[in-house]
Amino acid sequence: MHSEFELITRYFTPDPPGAEAGVSLGVGDDCTLLAPTPGERLAVSVDTSVAGVHFPEAAPAAAIGHRALAVSLSDLAAMGARARWCLMSLTLPAADDGPWLADFARGFHALCDATGTALVGGDVTRGELAIGVTVMGEVPPEQALTRHGARPGDVLAVTGTLGGGAGGLALWQGGERDLAHPLLARYLHPQPRLAAGLALRGLASAAIDVSDGLLADLGHVLEGSGVGAELTPEALPLAEGLFDALGEEGAREAALHGGDDYELLVALPPEHLATARGRLAERGLALTEIGRLVEAPGIRGVALGGERGWQHFQSGGAPSGGAPTGGAS
Repeated sequence: MHSEFELITRYFTPDPPGAEAGVSLGVGDDCTLLAPTPGERLAVSVDTSVAGVHFPEAAPAAAIGHRALAVSLSDLAAMGARARWCLMSLTLPAADDGPWLADFARGFHALCDATGTALVGGDVTRGELAIGVTVMGEVPPEQALTRHGARPGDVLAVTGTLGGGAGGLALWQGGERDLAHPLLARYLHPQPRLAAGLALRGLASAAIDVSDGLLADLGHVLEGSGVGAELTPEALPLAEGLFDALGEEGAREAALHGGDDYELLVALPPEHLATARGRLAERGLALTEIGRLVEAPGIRGVALGGERGWQHFQSGGAPSGGAPTGGAS
């Protein structure tokens, strides 16, 4: 049995970052000291992932580590922010210095390295398995993408594909454990669209990441911007293998209501759509038009009955009778 300080030293104290990382003092003191880029705005977000609620307790430890950071970085992507730093609070049932913790740390650090995010502090304590991650990024003044700038006449578009998170969850619940399956990979290893967020600066009028389901997250943009939407359901880009896994009706339902996709839903003036598509194509990512914004409030073009995305405190607990899923607002 090891103390929390020994675990932090062994697994969560990376090599001291260089001056270019903007870290004056990292892990090991009461606080970290950061040096943000002069003139930039600091974008900060926090998410908590709880075992049995946001991810399956039996999921691979490396995937849990990756996922805990990815869902937080997705919020920076939605704001058009460049990822810089993160803090991580890990609650463990026991101070187990075994392969699980090593794999968890490996998954977490790998995504830090891939996205240029420096782990600069955190905490380890005892309790039911949960991971809290605070991410910090930078964005130039007046260039942040928010939920409040959409206007009637704007095009609605989404990066990548939809329904993969919900499809992967359904496969996991059905016993699938092949981590190479495209849907399971989408669920367990979501990819925050940081490069897309940067590319959409100056083009998108509003943006949000699709964490709680397309319709639920679209509703936040409509409320924030005071507009309505007309969707084209047949235009929704569906994740690879979704039809085969869920059938046509289930696939459409997953695309509209399923969480854990972590794609970006954006509003764009029509004259910016071609440029936005070109920028994302250079980064290997599609941008699909799925509707338009209108003056009249509400969402048209789809049936709105049934579940409207993930809600942490909905009646009856987690969706599907308590099955673990995602959804980070």
